[in-house]
Amino acid sequence: MANTTLTNIAAELTEVAAKLRLRTVKVKSGSLGVGSGVIWQADGLIITNAHVATSNRATVELADGRVFDAVRTQFDPQQDLAALKIVATNLTAATIGNSEALRVGELVLAVGNPFADSGAVTTGIIHANNPRAVMADLQLYPGNSGGPLADCQGRVVGINTMIVNGLAVAVPSNTVERFLQGNSRPQLGVTLQPVLLSRRSLGLLVLSILPNSAAEIAGVQIGDVLIGVSGRLLTSMNDLTKYLHDSKGSVPLQLLRGGKQFVIYVDVQSGKTAVEAT
Repeated sequence: MANTTLTNIAAELTEVAAKLRLRTVKVKSGSLGVGSGVIWQADGLIITNAHVATSNRATVELADGRVFDAVRTQFDPQQDLAALKIVATNLTAATIGNSEALRVGELVLAVGNPFADSGAVTTGIIHANNPRAVMADLQLYPGNSGGPLADCQGRVVGINTMIVNGLAVAVPSNTVERFLQGNSRPQLGVTLQPVLLSRRSLGLLVLSILPNSAAEIAGVQIGDVLIGVSGRLLTSMNDLTKYLHDSKGSVPLQLLRGGKQFVIYVDVQSGKTAVEAT
């Protein structure tokens, strides 16, 4: 009886994985390698990471081998999200789940294109879940970025983005939905990654900077660690978004560079800046 049950579970997971693979695409943008994306809507809307869709145009390859030119329609490097649009209809779109309903210990699957492979699948369980990030103990590799994290019923609950301390980190599906609503908010124009020591955040590492953004104009550099805004420490990307939204006028941004701490005053609306060392 037990063997029959296990066989049934394995068959169901295989079916879920097969359906997810059909909803996962390859994304190539700029000079970077191949990343992944999710067919979010049947009308050609693709969701991926901002660090995958680095330029305004990309190439999207579907699971059936069809290749499309894509235009980047939305971009948020702070949340590491990008929306692409291809000219296609009646695509097999993913079923989107509620990331807030995920429970610690729940089985999840990740699909992507590691090392340009197609539709590779890994499984694990939810390690932690909060409005900022979904963390799971499954393996991600270069090429998995932008692909779906799904529950055992195949509902997409996150967009895989990075590995931190051996755990996979995904942008929650509910965050993606808010991103697509297009709510305007102040933007620095940076892609960030938490710097952790014994699971304690030390700040946000700058991985890339959008040309002509407030961050570039201010003189922020790749490799800088953002540690605070207006004296309030940064522990997540959402902290930065919240602090910028709450601030008015010139925003004092604290950062570490080469062992020295600086304060950069940034007006995220006009891009006016000033810098002082501390």
